[in-house]
Amino acid sequence: MKKINPEILKFAKVFILLDLCIVLYALIFQNNLWFLNSQVAFVSSLFITIATFLSYKRNIQNRISNLDMTQSNQSFDRDKIDEIDDPYDLYTEYEEIPESELTPEKIKEIINDEKSKVKKNTFKNTLFSAGGFLSIYRILGYGVLVFGFFALNNNGIFLPLAFILGLGIVPIGVLFSKLIK
Repeated sequence: MKKINPEILKFAKVFILLDLCIVLYALIFQNNLWFLNSQVAFVSSLFITIATFLSYKRNIQNRISNLDMTQSNQSFDRDKIDEIDDPYDLYTEYEEIPESELTPEKIKEIINDEKSKVKKNTFKNTLFSAGGFLSIYRILGYGVLVFGFFALNNNGIFLPLAFILGLGIVPIGVLFSKLIK
């Protein structure tokens, strides 16, 4: 049996505690509609967050499994400062050109060459990360959120404050769990 990550357990405990506080407040001081609005928002927000986490986790695992070791061996020659200063490794093959040979056309050529390297990496990163933001689970989560909002609104039982508090449980829970050590 696989052991659950303690960091995830900490998040879950904070989410459950915050949601329990909202539930108790809704049932004691408000009414069932307040409870319904907050829970619809909380469940859809949690579903979206979990789906996002899982899709990006799968994306990272796919990228690691497809890692080209011949390309990564070149980056082992670089130290940490080089990796910070030049994260895309754009300046490794840089040949110093004497100032006398730098014409406006040559400068434009160098700039265009560097831009094409950045654009190529940007397109490649976008292509590889598309699975993260186009995950079916994430789309379903947003669908549940929108459907829940319209179902509450069309039936005349939508309470904006309760809905926003329900949506806020997940981000506030993340902040609290990061403050707890």
